Amino acid sequence: MIRVLVADDEPMVRQGVRAVLASASDISVVAEAEDGHQAVALTQRHRPDVAILDIRMPRMDGLRAAAEIRRTVPDTSVVMLTTFGEDDYILQALGDGAVGFLVKSGEPEELVIGIRAVADGAAYLSPKVAARVVAHLTTGAGAAAGRRSAAGRQVAALTPRERQVLALLGAGLTNGQIARRLRVVEGTVKGHVSSILSRLAVDNRAAAAVVAHEAGLVPPPERPGHGPRGERGE
Repeated sequence: MIRVLVADDEPMVRQGVRAVLASASDISVVAEAEDGHQAVALTQRHRPDVAILDIRMPRMDGLRAAAEIRRTVPDTSVVMLTTFGEDDYILQALGDGAVGFLVKSGEPEELVIGIRAVADGAAYLSPKVAARVVAHLTTGAGAAAGRRSAAGRQVAALTPRERQVLALLGAGLTNGQIARRLRVVEGTVKGHVSSILSRLAVDNRAAAAVVAHEAGLVPPPERPGHGPRGERGE
């Protein structure tokens, strides 16, 4: 069972997230918080597998809460809930240890898929979030070409197999799913992922996924329930 904490200062949002997750037999909401301080305290108490944090909350925002959770409860994966217009916060959250990013207005199925992915050790970028992050990073004269060129150079340093793994990682697949897709053992994939993070000089899978999107390695997203993002197989 995947144990989840939901933190948002709007009761209706918390209720909606809980209702969506209740449809999944393998997910249980163990606690709810209305601000960042509560989110950190309840995460420390319940130690859920996943903490879903709104970026903007009173007393302590989701960014500070994510950093504190990463410091004190490193086994809990953090997923950020975002709305349009918060791209700068998303970029900061990457550095604060978040491994999943979901849009509040996204499809309900995507919430379940994202929670399952990060609970299984993968990074998950909502297709809308990934597109916005890449677009935000590449705004300004010459910036787009510069970012793509830099990502291309980073990716060029990888082996062909590592580029395959990075593309699947960027598409939201877990190590187990990547292993089945490439017909190798999971330990081999873990080795590739470790090497990829080192070669790209990034701290986590979410940051590597952004590089994959910038370099054009990730194909257009498929509908929920189909292809890489809909693949469950666990």
